[in-house]
Amino acid sequence: MTQGPEQTPSTPSATPTPQPPSHAPAAPNPTPSHHGLSSAVRTVGGVTLLSRFGGMARDVLVINLFGATALGSAFAAGFAIPNMFRRLFGEGALSAAFIPEYTSLTKDDPALADRLASLTVATLLLATTALTVAIELALLLVLIFAPGDETRRMSIQLVMVMLPFMPLICVAAILGGILQVHGKFGPAASGPLLLNGFIIVVAAFHMLTGRAGDLSAATAIGVATVVSGVSQCLWFNKLLKGHVRWTRVFTGVNETGRRMLKKFVPVLIGLGTLQINSFLDTLIAMWPNWVGPTILGRAYPLDQASNVLLSAAQRPYQFPLGVFGIAVATAIFPMLARQSRDHAAFESTLKRGMRLSFFIGLPASIGLMLVASDLIGAFYSWSGENKFTPDDVSRAASALHAFAAGIWAYSLNHVLTRAFYAKGDTRTPMRISLAMCALNLTLNLILIWPLREAGLAWSTTIAAAVQTLVLSFYLGRGAGVRSMDADVLRAFARIAIATAIMALGVWLLLELLPDPTRHLILAIRVLAATAAGAGLFLVSSRLLGAPELPWLLERRRVSPHAKSDAVESAMD
Repeated sequence: MTQGPEQTPSTPSATPTPQPPSHAPAAPNPTPSHHGLSSAVRTVGGVTLLSRFGGMARDVLVINLFGATALGSAFAAGFAIPNMFRRLFGEGALSAAFIPEYTSLTKDDPALADRLASLTVATLLLATTALTVAIELALLLVLIFAPGDETRRMSIQLVMVMLPFMPLICVAAILGGILQVHGKFGPAASGPLLLNGFIIVVAAFHMLTGRAGDLSAATAIGVATVVSGVSQCLWFNKLLKGHVRWTRVFTGVNETGRRMLKKFVPVLIGLGTLQINSFLDTLIAMWPNWVGPTILGRAYPLDQASNVLLSAAQRPYQFPLGVFGIAVATAIFPMLARQSRDHAAFESTLKRGMRLSFFIGLPASIGLMLVASDLIGAFYSWSGENKFTPDDVSRAASALHAFAAGIWAYSLNHVLTRAFYAKGDTRTPMRISLAMCALNLTLNLILIWPLREAGLAWSTTIAAAVQTLVLSFYLGRGAGVRSMDADVLRAFARIAIATAIMALGVWLLLELLPDPTRHLILAIRVLAATAAGAGLFLVSSRLLGAPELPWLLERRRVSPHAKSDAVESAMD
């Protein structure tokens, strides 16, 4: 999320006058080209796709290994905490502050770029290591002086085992971003493959040898996770030879470092809305494991399996968001930065990015809602003694249904937030994001009572939808950028009609297919619905004259520099 203005957003002077980035061109571009955007979206989405499949396989295997149990929830929490820091620091705020500066310096002063990279990596490693040590000591004190029951002890132990992954994966994320600046998109995507490979091998070993469901298996996978972080750092460092010369001399980068630090905190909050809300969800879901089954003397609506059910629902909706939604935002950010002084070009690029995000996000939302129950059953009900019960499948599917409803909003928020950053405004999105986190927490505490885990998911979706509207409003009010004009609304209407046609076709198909009485039929229903839905949507959108698909497919020779503009990776 981004920092709010010094004054309240309700005042006309709340949003500061945007200052363009130092590397933005002074002269406007009367005929902005969007071919670099299409190419970059395909590049970033393509290199992420394989790692997302690996992440899906990893999560399916691990959740089936531990089942809907207290141990499953404990492992999910232990894995989520270091990954939240990775998304916030390595791939979020620090990347957004560092990458534009580093990209500019690689063209103008490569030696200074090396010093900036060295300073950034060293500072990140020291800061995250210190934070890790502090948290480890605090958790150790909890174990010593407030041991509690075995469930809480087990959960804390797993968090302590996996927490050292945090500094390693944050550094690996920054190294991956540096690789992308140098045009190494494929190698940068290899990091998640290493993580997934380590976990899949260890989890498969324990499942095949009949050791599923015990603490030793969870600990072994946690250790493998940390080892994968070491391997990613070493691998990326090797790949960067010839591109970066690491140094202990930081002369000349003080001003750039201060500029990055000034951006860091507001950007940390601005880009972290979804991650912070997900972390709040984890804390609320883990209450029965860490505290107990009651709150203020009243029975708590969640149980010890709630966190693993929530985790099972999160991966499917993060798949289209990471491969497509974040790819658009990643690709559009440097282009908006270069066009920040050319109002017409900036507005044109932003609108195209929003239309592409909605073109992908809305059908993904509706399609995933339609197959939520079948998908959860196909993924998580095939293991042996730890398989999900029908009630577990129903609860996880309800949460997925709610999460999926917001994919379009999550995607648009990434684009809109980066538009503020490109204009030099890191404060307005932060203040909006803080308000959305407060709204999400309030809704969480209200909706978990009637809806259980689904209440946490609906809170996230509602807050994201409200954030989309507020971001768009303040972008127009403060920066004078019309992100929602008549053309965009007409495009959204066409996409909504095509999505409605798709939804009707998929619903009819699911009604005609055999009832999901066996696991194989569940998988067939999901595959058939996915293929039919994609085909119906693409044909419908083409017949309605929607240009977004041709935009995504258009090909024109794009310079390596244009491709290197896609400088962030969705490394789940």
